Amino acid sequence: MGVHFSPGHNLAMKVPVHEFEATVAFYRDILHLDEVSVGDRGTSVVFAFGDKRLWIDPAEGMSQAELWLEIMADDVEAAAVELRRAGCVRRDGIEALPEDFNGFWISSPANIIHLVAGAGS
Repeated sequence: MGVHFSPGHNLAMKVPVHEFEATVAFYRDILHLDEVSVGDRGTSVVFAFGDKRLWIDPAEGMSQAELWLEIMADDVEAAAVELRRAGCVRRDGIEALPEDFNGFWISSPANIIHLVAGAGS
């Protein structure tokens, strides 16, 4: 039947450092989203976004914001094979994942970054 893919629980907005504070203030003070987690100054802030989590991450060297999506796969190894056959580009160098993390990065044809993660990741 093939690999089953489903939306993950996380959306990540990678924001240029010079826009980070204003972006966080927009979601916190204007849209009044609930903060789920706040790191030290200059690190990720996480908001409840319906049944998802919106991570806002400061990103050095970026000139504009990017939205990154999480996709869950019931079999990560089979997903890697299926996505490669479909012509999806692996983007593992985009951001380091923990060594024990069951997943990898790809990009869509429109260059949207997706984290493909296994259940329990």
